Amino acid sequence: MEDVVTESPPPSRFFQEDLDNFAAPPPPLPPPLLLLDPKVGPDHIRPPLLIVALSAPSLAILHRFPHKILIGTLILPETPLAGNSLEPSPRDRSCYIYAVDHRPAAAVLVAVQFPVVAERARAVAKSLLGAIQAERVLIFDSIGSQNYRGRLAVDETLAFKLETVEERSGGQPLVRDVDFLPSGSVMDGLGAAIIAECQMRRAKGTLVATWPANGRSTVVPIIRSLLRGLSIDCGASDAGDEFDAGCSFSSRYVSDLYT
Repeated sequence: MEDVVTESPPPSRFFQEDLDNFAAPPPPLPPPLLLLDPKVGPDHIRPPLLIVALSAPSLAILHRFPHKILIGTLILPETPLAGNSLEPSPRDRSCYIYAVDHRPAAAVLVAVQFPVVAERARAVAKSLLGAIQAERVLIFDSIGSQNYRGRLAVDETLAFKLETVEERSGGQPLVRDVDFLPSGSVMDGLGAAIIAECQMRRAKGTLVATWPANGRSTVVPIIRSLLRGLSIDCGASDAGDEFDAGCSFSSRYVSDLYT
């Protein structure tokens, strides 16, 4: 006779995903933590321009900005900080916030040097735009070939833009001589979350998407030209720009957020 106490239980009739439905949900992740220098003034909290660098070419340029001062950082509790240097470095997995007070164009710069998953993108966007309420927001991101309606050649250099309704109807556009993102193409990831948050807040926002994602020699001159058109000193052009920062990831694998 079988011993019902010691015998192994029969195999479950449920699939593993069905059993997961009965498990308790994981605890929610803590919200992003944005730390600003207590000495920062209102010009840094409400600057005329906020520039967010997400793509590898834009991060390479941002780290060569002269006259920039570190004023804060944004921390995701789940992002490990092991291996980061004491001083800001392009290879750190961090999000640094800088102030550029050099006239005639004062701005706040944000360098996002780690991938942000889709589930956290909106929380990061809300935290960033809630703490820094700029008159205008400019985002530099890259577009993936899977998100573009059409074929993108590896040796082709392209730049597109998305604008909020307030930016498009506000008169003089922030970014000129750049075509709008073609119909049927989409943006995903943190860049899409930030431009969507700008629209929800009825703020003037522009997202510039470039291809290829790691186009050092071709995309960097385009971004430099756009920044200089805004009277922003982005430093001298240098073939030795730090480009292999810890940000050369593909948004294809870290985000499913579309807007």
